[in-house]
Amino acid sequence: MHTHFMDKLRNYDVSFSGLKNGKHEFKFEIDKTFFQLFDTEQEFTNPRIEVNVSLDKHTTFLEFEIKINGLVELVCDITNENFDYPIENEIKILVNFGEEYDDSNEDVITIPTAEHAFNVAHLIYENVMLSIPMKKISPNVNDEDLKILDQFSPKDIEETEEEEHENDPRWDALRKLRDNN
Repeated sequence: MHTHFMDKLRNYDVSFSGLKNGKHEFKFEIDKTFFQLFDTEQEFTNPRIEVNVSLDKHTTFLEFEIKINGLVELVCDITNENFDYPIENEIKILVNFGEEYDDSNEDVITIPTAEHAFNVAHLIYENVMLSIPMKKISPNVNDEDLKILDQFSPKDIEETEEEEHENDPRWDALRKLRDNN
């Protein structure tokens, strides 16, 4: 990673080394410049998001609660018009100290013992991504339109897959073998 990227990400460091045990609050304002730090395509534009990070510092571990609240602009799947979509979500994570950085566990992140700040950028990013709906439907789309769409939309795919298994000629061949024995 180039250092320019790292410098920009440092803005999202929560420094805990000088803090007393107990609760501490941090606030971040997130807009499109934040998402430009990540090399991924977003399904939204014009994010205006407030992030409240609550840190509960304990002697041997840190407890983070990251709440997001704001608006993103989505493109409606039906009308292709842009609309503001309110997002609100929270992630809770435990940070403990160990030999090396490890985020393989979903709810616990281990950081090296020598660290004195924890970077929340990726958690903010994930939190926003989890808040974006799969179906993006503008509030201006009325129920009638949705009913019509529903008639034409593909029905549950899972059922058809199971049927295919039953009629799979390879299975039939295996069944014949089994029945002959």
